[in-house]
Amino acid sequence: MFDFLDSDWFNIGLEVVFVLMLSYDVKEYIQTRNKKYITNIVLTLGFAVWALYPYYNSYVGWEDEQKKELLSHCNDMNDTKLCKCLDDTTFKTYTYDEYITLDKNSTKYSEFLKDAKEECEDDSWF
Repeated sequence: MFDFLDSDWFNIGLEVVFVLMLSYDVKEYIQTRNKKYITNIVLTLGFAVWALYPYYNSYVGWEDEQKKELLSHCNDMNDTKLCKCLDDTTFKTYTYDEYITLDKNSTKYSEFLKDAKEECEDDSWF
């Protein structure tokens, strides 16, 4: 039901909302010098860090060398679009340390791969 929370567009939308909220509060503070806008700015920045940090921690936290080292989804497939999608999903879901310690033969990881393949092959808008 809440699969949209993991999408890139949701995170981009959140970033746009945070920028709009910050710009409005900064503009209003400059015009009125009212201290309530400083509170709004601090709360917006705090919520932005709280909401977006996990996304950046896992997705951006991978170095290029680590990505090249661990791209193993394409060994048995010829579809490069599917491979890239599976790799991106892996980078978003797991941090480097989590992926290294992950049991690749577990049912949890098998379910993750199955769900990721279904999601990558789905061409629907939603």
